[in-house]
Amino acid sequence: MSAEMTNEKTTKAILVVSFGTSYEETRKVTIDAIESSIAQTFPGYKIYRAWTSKMILKKIRQRDQIHINNVTEAMEEMHRDKITDVIIQPTHVINGIENDLMKEDALAFQDCFHSLTFGTPLLTTADDNQKVIQAIAREFQHLPEDEALVLMGHGTAHHANSIYAALDYTMKDMGHPNFFMGTVEAYPSMETLVKMIHAFKPKKIHLAPFMIVAGDHACNDMAGDDPDSWYSQFKQAGFSVETCLKGLGEYPGIREIFIQHIRDVL
Repeated sequence: MSAEMTNEKTTKAILVVSFGTSYEETRKVTIDAIESSIAQTFPGYKIYRAWTSKMILKKIRQRDQIHINNVTEAMEEMHRDKITDVIIQPTHVINGIENDLMKEDALAFQDCFHSLTFGTPLLTTADDNQKVIQAIAREFQHLPEDEALVLMGHGTAHHANSIYAALDYTMKDMGHPNFFMGTVEAYPSMETLVKMIHAFKPKKIHLAPFMIVAGDHACNDMAGDDPDSWYSQFKQAGFSVETCLKGLGEYPGIREIFIQHIRDVL
């Protein structure tokens, strides 16, 4: 830490790191809404944004001529702006690959700031898991007991993927036998879900994304007309299916968890 930095006035910032989305409508009501809630709750902090998906950053740069910082660029910008103290709050759902890489990129700039601290992803503690389930239950409080809510998580090869099966178990433990959790790319898979839901025999299935934004996976893998989509597969299995294209970032209870994770750092 340089002597001149310790003599500077303190300028605090919160860097909100998201995976990103190329869907503008869902971005406004999810990522933008989370950043806005954070800005309102912590008025003494300047809010910065970074996205981690190289593919999405490239797509919107080419399609919309809009540049959004990756983590390295955001760290450089805060350093230029003479920020002294940084809190990094990811909107990642789990402590997976994206979160590990984000930390690595940010820690390369540790010596540029007086303090650099990290808030945790959405699902980090057992308390987080319960709060997330409560937030979902509030959103679907009018769901009849003989209808099923099926949530689509992303899934990952990272060991953190075990959280999805744990959540399914916890939902039932908390009194929601008609809530089911699956993933696009890992376990619990679609095959697992179909077996569990056949055993439950719901009158109807409601599909909803368990992702911060209702982007590509939600629109195509979950709700699309393609025969491989969850919507098509459940229809094929003989169920009545309805889709809900609402990302987790739209749920007030979910935004509150991210705010609490910043408070925990403070």
